[in-house]
Amino acid sequence: MAADIATQLAVERLLARYVASIDEDRLEEWPDYFLEECRYQIISSENYAQGLPIGVFFANTRGMLRDRVSALRQANVYEAQRYRHLVSSTLILGERDGIVTAQSNYLVVRIMHDGATALFSTGRYLDRVRLKGPEPLFAEKLVVFDSRRIDTLLAIPL
Repeated sequence: MAADIATQLAVERLLARYVASIDEDRLEEWPDYFLEECRYQIISSENYAQGLPIGVFFANTRGMLRDRVSALRQANVYEAQRYRHLVSSTLILGERDGIVTAQSNYLVVRIMHDGATALFSTGRYLDRVRLKGPEPLFAEKLVVFDSRRIDTLLAIPL
């Protein structure tokens, strides 16, 4: 039982640090929660259920995630905004060879520069987390959003 609790806490702590880096606009930290070779994808629940590979964002290395942050900071033009994540408890689905498979539900509220607040995205995180090493890291994070509609202002990672 102690190993199960330790695993649960390790995965939930990683997820808490991940969303805090986004919500607190510390985006430069965000890629550090992933392995060098990783998978990060934002995809609709419809495409995910049908096994379709097309999503709205895809990266398969930490370098690609760093490029995304650089583009957000230096090149992209978008309306000032920030997020606030609410994340459910994490359901550990399994563990094999030091990789934990987990699922959490999320809700993201977007706060615009003028104070307007709106429900932005809901869905689930499907994660594969490597526990070996000094800190747990995401080997894979699939952000499976519920709605068929995605706002064109999806600039900041979910």
